[in-house]
Amino acid sequence: MILGLVRKTIESKLNEALSPTFLEVVDESAQHHGHSGARPDGESHFRVKIAAPAFKGKSRVEQHRMINQVLAHELKERVHALVIEVLAGAK
Repeated sequence: MILGLVRKTIESKLNEALSPTFLEVVDESAQHHGHSGARPDGESHFRVKIAAPAFKGKSRVEQHRMINQVLAHELKERVHALVIEVLAGAK
């Protein structure tokens, strides 16, 4: 797998589905080397920081479910851990 492809896919899917006003996807896989779920080729642990009008009026759980639904394939097939930070102004 080409390094960065999973990160790019996550960014693309979230941009398309949620039209965020802010999006940052950070690959934190190197920090989890040797841990359960870590892949030797990386791209298994990510942090998403996001603000999007689509989150307005939604609870934190609903916001996270929206993101998890968009990334369901990646979470099932490749991504072991996803930290989600919904930023102020997105509620």
